[in-house]
Amino acid sequence: MFHIKRNLPHWERALRIISGIALGWLAFSGQFQGTLNWIIIASAVTMVMTAFVGFCPACAMVGRKYLDN
Repeated sequence: MFHIKRNLPHWERALRIISGIALGWLAFSGQFQGTLNWIIIASAVTMVMTAFVGFCPACAMVGRKYLDN
């Protein structure tokens, strides 16, 4: 089975979910249009997905590790 070692603590996962929902609301409220709106949507989806999975590839590339004590 495919297993990814988590590198996000629980508090950061919760913060990413809240931020992703806020960005999604901002994108779908009609505040922005065009390319910027698509960038905001992609950012929101990425934040929520990394929060649910618990793994952030960008954090892994810089060597960040989460030690669950």
